[in-house]
Amino acid sequence: MKYTNKIVFIAVLCGLFYACSTKKDTVITRNWHTLNTKYNVLFNGKESFAKGLDDINQKYKDDWFEQLPIEPIKFEEDKIVANFNTGIGSGFDSGSDSQKATTPFGIAEEKAVKAIQKHGMNIDGYERNRQIDDAYLLLGKSRYYEQRFIPAIEAFNYIIANYPYANLINETKIWRAKANIRIDNEELAIQSLKLLTADKEGKEKQLPEEIKEQAHTALAMAYVKMDSLQKVKEHLQKATKTLNDRNQGARNLFILGQIYSAEDKKDSALYVFNKLIDFKKAPYKYKIRANVELAKNTTNDSTSAAILERIIDLVKVRENKPYLDELLYQVGYLLEQKDSINLAVDYYNQSLRADNGGAKQKTFTYEKLGNLKFKNSEYLAASSYYDSLLDFSRDTLNLRIRRIKRKRKNLSSLIQFENTLSKNDSIIKVALLPKEAQNAFFQKYIDSLKKRDQELAQLRLNQQAFGDTFGGGSLQSKNKGKWYFYNSQSLSFGKTEFKKIWGNRKLEDDWRWSSKQEITKSEDVAVVNQKNARYDIETYLKTIPTNKKIIDSLKLDRNDALYELGIIYKEQFKDDKLALERLERVEKLNTKKELTLPIHWHLYQIYKKSGNTSKADVHKNVILSNYANTKFAQVILNPNQPLVEEVSVSDLEKAYKKIYYLYKEDKFEETVAKIDTILPTIQSSKLIPKFELLKAYAIGKYKDKEEYKVAMNFVAVSYGNTEQGKKAKEIVKQLSN
Repeated sequence: MKYTNKIVFIAVLCGLFYACSTKKDTVITRNWHTLNTKYNVLFNGKESFAKGLDDINQKYKDDWFEQLPIEPIKFEEDKIVANFNTGIGSGFDSGSDSQKATTPFGIAEEKAVKAIQKHGMNIDGYERNRQIDDAYLLLGKSRYYEQRFIPAIEAFNYIIANYPYANLINETKIWRAKANIRIDNEELAIQSLKLLTADKEGKEKQLPEEIKEQAHTALAMAYVKMDSLQKVKEHLQKATKTLNDRNQGARNLFILGQIYSAEDKKDSALYVFNKLIDFKKAPYKYKIRANVELAKNTTNDSTSAAILERIIDLVKVRENKPYLDELLYQVGYLLEQKDSINLAVDYYNQSLRADNGGAKQKTFTYEKLGNLKFKNSEYLAASSYYDSLLDFSRDTLNLRIRRIKRKRKNLSSLIQFENTLSKNDSIIKVALLPKEAQNAFFQKYIDSLKKRDQELAQLRLNQQAFGDTFGGGSLQSKNKGKWYFYNSQSLSFGKTEFKKIWGNRKLEDDWRWSSKQEITKSEDVAVVNQKNARYDIETYLKTIPTNKKIIDSLKLDRNDALYELGIIYKEQFKDDKLALERLERVEKLNTKKELTLPIHWHLYQIYKKSGNTSKADVHKNVILSNYANTKFAQVILNPNQPLVEEVSVSDLEKAYKKIYYLYKEDKFEETVAKIDTILPTIQSSKLIPKFELLKAYAIGKYKDKEEYKVAMNFVAVSYGNTEQGKKAKEIVKQLSN
């Protein structure tokens, strides 16, 4: 019996040894290695590969405001590895644990190499193990995702060369093309994919739908690299005919819709986004943002109304909370298109307050609010929104952000002068009030301050008591009563806050009066005095200027601010209404003599432009009567100077250089004569201020100070917002001292 068992045991061992051999082509050996490859090594490799893909999908964040990449992965160009020591199994040393793979794709590659090395049955130039081509494909795909594209191509080429009739041959060719695209061999990729999908006559081959979809997606990737937009659309359209791959299919539809939207083909965009919404298997993130894109591409009122109703319904769905900021923004946008501005602003503000709102979406919302305020001539409010936008913006090189920066910079001078105007007006107004009115004014302010402080202190106490009662179990005292005064920590906090605001008070009626203070400790004195200074009317009365020189200085600064604001609104923002308000007000005030002429000049121009000839004549007569020798009077008397054909900018620059050289050679009269000759020909050129300033400089070199001042004043007034105008203002100020 024992002898028989030994024979059986030895026979089994021999059978196993025989089955494990990769050199014997038998039914047993083939099936043994095929099963081991498929259900052991390759199974584990594919599981690791799937984990790596999941990690990529979770970490990758799409920028939905830009055209999405066709493949949702971002490779770093400087990390593309061109490692030519890439034989099968290179980089793996079974005898060294330190070289074991640690990443999911590395482990998948290691398993693929193991399958090839341990279970490959290449006998007489023919592979008997049907799973080895799968192993090579897994090897190439793993290397692809590890950004080792050249080794990946080697693996794909091995399959194509040695397994031309394998089931995975078409998929392998597509992966090889994708790897070529990544190393900028898109022309080679396109050529190979066209050979795969079409015959010699250009007709499409009969391929499985999945393969066609993958091939056309890869072709679209290649044409994106080549900036051939028409070809991208063509292949995305072909790729989205079947939609077998729910993720990539939905992505392809979304990108196709984005392209149509960028081309302003709104009807086509609407069709594609509606198709995506109707695609039942599409991931929800694509569907919800397709609805957002529908709102962006509305074409008429009826479409807009239907989409508005749909977006409002989506806002009410709890599951849409992660997308709430974008949905609310689109509701605001659609309402704005219908001129429901107040409702639109309300939804824009709701978008800003939405939990988990994206920073980029906030920049668009702040821009909308800023533009609405700007359009409504509320420039200070617009500036605040632009400031918030710039705080949230990440891509400072973006063209949109750069434009807003310039817009905000243009508002900086306006804000400075508006703040000066508001501040000085307030101080002057209070300073000119009788003593009793001043007392009443500040007492009213102090009363409101006290009321606000009381409400704030009570709110803090309530919040602390609420927190200790309903969530601060570890912070509660041993007396676990729910009443505020049973909680020692809340009680201590309340006492501290009370003393900070009110100081020490007796428990008696009318305890809020300042006369009821109790100062017991020297260190409390500073705290009480510091706090109560906010409620002391004398603190405010002391700040009111009484010196006439100080008040007059405030008035002059206010008048300067009014004048500058009038010029900014007129020249920079083309807002004649606000310009008139500022200039008419400053005209009625006692202002500097040097501002009188420019004020009348700008008012004359505004009224003339608006067609109000009676008021324009009032200011024209002031200029002609009191400033007859100025250039402003000459312009009024000779409004129709003959204009010759416009000169090109390059020719003007050359002319300016020639005249400038005359100035440098001390030929000042000739400089003025040349400029007077050329100015009538360039009335619409941006170079006029440069010529005028150079002319003023030349006049100052050979004429008296008064004429120099007149010439500079003309530049300062006429071109006040230009660099030359600002320089002229500085010179006029120096000449006036």
